[in-house]
Amino acid sequence: MVLDNLGSSLRGTLDKLQGKSRLSEEDVDEVVREIQRSLLQADVDVDIVMQLSDSIRTRALEEDPPAGTSARDHVLRIVYEELVALIGDSTDLPLEPQTILLAGLQGSGKTTTAAKMAWWFSKKGLRPAVIQTDTFRPGAYEQSKQMCERAEVQFYGDSDEEDPVEIARRGLEETEDADVRIVDTSGRSGLNEELIEELKEIEGFVDPDRNLLVLDAAIGQGAKDQAQAFGDAVGIDGVVITKLDGTAKGGGALAAVNETDSTIAFLGTGETVQDIERFEPNGFISRLLGMGDLKQLAERVERAMQETGDEDDWNPEDMMKGKFTLLDMRRQMQAMNNMGPLDQVLDMIPGIGGGLMDQLPDDAMDVTQGRMRDFEVVMDSMTDEELRDPRIVGAERTRRIARGSGKPEERVRELLEQHRMMERMIKQFQGMGDGDMQRMMKKMQQRGGGGGGGLGGLGPFGD
Repeated sequence: MVLDNLGSSLRGTLDKLQGKSRLSEEDVDEVVREIQRSLLQADVDVDIVMQLSDSIRTRALEEDPPAGTSARDHVLRIVYEELVALIGDSTDLPLEPQTILLAGLQGSGKTTTAAKMAWWFSKKGLRPAVIQTDTFRPGAYEQSKQMCERAEVQFYGDSDEEDPVEIARRGLEETEDADVRIVDTSGRSGLNEELIEELKEIEGFVDPDRNLLVLDAAIGQGAKDQAQAFGDAVGIDGVVITKLDGTAKGGGALAAVNETDSTIAFLGTGETVQDIERFEPNGFISRLLGMGDLKQLAERVERAMQETGDEDDWNPEDMMKGKFTLLDMRRQMQAMNNMGPLDQVLDMIPGIGGGLMDQLPDDAMDVTQGRMRDFEVVMDSMTDEELRDPRIVGAERTRRIARGSGKPEERVRELLEQHRMMERMIKQFQGMGDGDMQRMMKKMQQRGGGGGGGLGGLGPFGD
């Protein structure tokens, strides 16, 4: 999860209040000290940390918790609301035809972000195109082209042309049928006059609807200076923060952006084109505090079902009515893969992400995903009859499947046991009425943390 250390520390601090109905001044002071330490470790500016912690302390001592609300949940709500206010709103980005210009220093992740954003718009039903105008960095053209091929989006660039404005001109002509055109620009190791002049020339010709600044999360509090400098040069309508999966300084970048009166449009959370998400402050902070993010989860589930596809028009509801086969299990695994890294998915589920994830070893999710890949290899070595009726797989068939897949026999037995467990769970769902299902969902939400555990895009408290 992004900013994992910050989230884990905040959750640990709040858990110390578990079981208390009232808060003493000492309780509040201890929580505030821990929050200060957590935010400072995440590279948030000292002045912001002090303002935030003072506000949390004042509210925790002066506001009466709603009837029936525990002390922990009362403070949790205050921390949630203050953190949402700290990182600000999401950039206005309507799903309509537009041209977007990306700016940023070299190494910030602009080229990768351009392809990721194009992929994101394509999943929203629009036709995107990337125009690569970076003539400064060797390899920019080839990298952009390859990323766009992976994203399955239109690409325009010219590795022989040295004038970025001319590339932009031709690119706009070649991509006139696209709904969303994303113009990637050159970067430099620092914001110098050459870069500013080039940006101004391209922006003046392209006349974009929005300028987005791409910032590496590792820059921390330095994000404030960059956002102000680029804003003064060409104007910034929003920010994309990249590489949030691998830095402890992300808190500094998030807070610093808001200090400049900028807003955040997207977060980059990995290396593949799918590793991007629209920034939603409620859901982001909800995940950080271990309360899930049902809106983001629902989007990933919908996307995964669309991408999984099947020649036989497989409907997941069918397995709720009949027999659960290994074919069904393989389709579910493919859908899970399409949802992204397993640890990110689990973080979005109320009651499973956050606190539960804190208890797992660091490599637990890597092991799990590796096991899923092994299972797919094993299933590739099984016959249609075995996939449709795993009960017929005995010792002799297990040995044959293991030899054919190159996996140990133990892995084949693990697959069969996993199938039996999932089959038992499916049968439990089959026996549920609508009332039983609603009670189960309500219980899941209540486990997600204070006030209700995540209600779509409304945040965990239903605000």
